[in-house]
Amino acid sequence: MNRIKRYQILCKLRDNNTDPVIELIYRSEFELLIAVLLSAQTSDVQVNKVTKRLFQVANTPKDMLRLGLDGVKNYIKSIGLFNTKAKNIIETCHLLVENYNSRLPSSRVGLESLPGVGRKTANIVLNLIFGRPTIAVDTHVFRFCNRSCFASGNNVLSVEKKLLSVVPKEFKNNCHQWFMLHGRNICRAKRPNCCICIIKDLCEFKEKI
Repeated sequence: MNRIKRYQILCKLRDNNTDPVIELIYRSEFELLIAVLLSAQTSDVQVNKVTKRLFQVANTPKDMLRLGLDGVKNYIKSIGLFNTKAKNIIETCHLLVENYNSRLPSSRVGLESLPGVGRKTANIVLNLIFGRPTIAVDTHVFRFCNRSCFASGNNVLSVEKKLLSVVPKEFKNNCHQWFMLHGRNICRAKRPNCCICIIKDLCEFKEKI
């Protein structure tokens, strides 16, 4: 895909959704981190149901530690991998309290040192909380970028690097949200909804419906 097409796609997505937001519900940097940690292999809808109750009793690292491992498990037991996620949350809260005065580190290295925090989660936090021009590549972004030929790659890191090189600065802060929402709602895995896609004329997917 050439530069002009990419720019046109980004303009259409921007004009269709000028202020995109992720579907996870959060009110603080800590709540965002916990919500993203819980979202692995779990729908945002299910995460929001869990965090609505959890954050009422524990929405800071110290509160989460007071709740304890079993307490956290009890609140998140309805989602996948809850044992591992609860363990990571408690260990992360220990580090935040001991090393960062209960605040989130503002560097990639610091974020990725937290248990359960990988590159995607770090990118989301850096982008949404600290305003960095990072582009997180989740399964929806990866699928959309490869299917449309916007930024092809064999793995999420190669797609991320490609996006960082081809997406103009003016679009980087919102790029993840646009692509994620488009991939989740329109460019779906099994049955892409090409008939209502606003970028159908620009997409290079050869099997458009």
